[in-house]
Amino acid sequence: MTQRLCTLAVLAGLVVAAGPSRGAETDPTASLKKGTVELKSSGPLAFGPQGILLIGDPAAATIYAVDTGDRPKTSDSTVRPKIEGIDAKLAALLGTAIDEVQIKDLAVNPMSGTTYLAVARGRGAKATPVIISVTRAGKLAEVSLKDVPTAQAKLANANQGRRQEAITHLAYIKGQVLVAGLSNEDFASTLRAIPFPFEKSARGTGVRIFHGAHGRFETNSPVRVFTHYKVGDEDHILAAYTCTPLVKIPVKDLKPGEKVTGTTVAELGNRNRPLSMIVYKKDGKDYVLMANSSRGLMKIKLEGVDSIKGITKRIAGKAGLTYDTIEGMAGVQKLDSFGKDHAVILVRAGKGKLNLETIALP
Repeated sequence: MTQRLCTLAVLAGLVVAAGPSRGAETDPTASLKKGTVELKSSGPLAFGPQGILLIGDPAAATIYAVDTGDRPKTSDSTVRPKIEGIDAKLAALLGTAIDEVQIKDLAVNPMSGTTYLAVARGRGAKATPVIISVTRAGKLAEVSLKDVPTAQAKLANANQGRRQEAITHLAYIKGQVLVAGLSNEDFASTLRAIPFPFEKSARGTGVRIFHGAHGRFETNSPVRVFTHYKVGDEDHILAAYTCTPLVKIPVKDLKPGEKVTGTTVAELGNRNRPLSMIVYKKDGKDYVLMANSSRGLMKIKLEGVDSIKGITKRIAGKAGLTYDTIEGMAGVQKLDSFGKDHAVILVRAGKGKLNLETIALP
């Protein structure tokens, strides 16, 4: 996705595989070979170069790259998706009950404006993973993963006991696919940077953070969502965790097999789970827009993130970078950038209806 660009994100511990950035040097689609992707679970989605869809399969501890061919000759349409009751429409499409549909993630193809959904049909370990596309005009279709140009990267040493958290988030950043999740290392929370086109995934960097609300250093809580952001001229990763510390770390410090400590730049409130986040610019200033479980849609001000020293002591409330709650935007579950000025959101609206909408960035 594209603001997963200033997006497309870490940390209590991360895992990074070093490697050259080759995506700009070759046609990334040339490395993909015809094959069938057989997903074991529904997980995070992202977009790489040339509209290549990246699919996280936590149960298989595998990242798949799929060329959907979704590269229109023109992308200047002003039509923006809006679907009321998308959960009911998905249930009808998949031939199941509405309470058997779970949307695990959402990503927008920056080349076409098509929204892609990672959907689980059913509950528990027996749920069937499905990828659904949603056009700008609101047409839903199942994405075929049979005989498609594809490649895969198997994650070594993925966590066995908490398999669904082997992959919690992913993004394409400058020739690499970054993957957050849990491993079996002593610093379990990890982020892997896998060169794309895919090469073998190596060990990564263990990163600890200080969680102000808990008053301690932590290494075993997984990164829930993350985004790429430049602090000055230096690439950083911003990552959010449950309860809700926000952390920054220079990308250059993520080295295989080593351990580093991230800088906690904000505590956004306890008893809360981050769900999605993007970076965007408004009126010349940079912000993070974060959907979360308890505090509405947060607009976090990034002013001062370059000079902040970080939280290193226990705190009772909020600290560090500040945020505003966007009025009238409760119930947002997922979001992604839709061009520079809009975002596509998945929101639980009045009477429990789940809608897909496009909003102007606040």
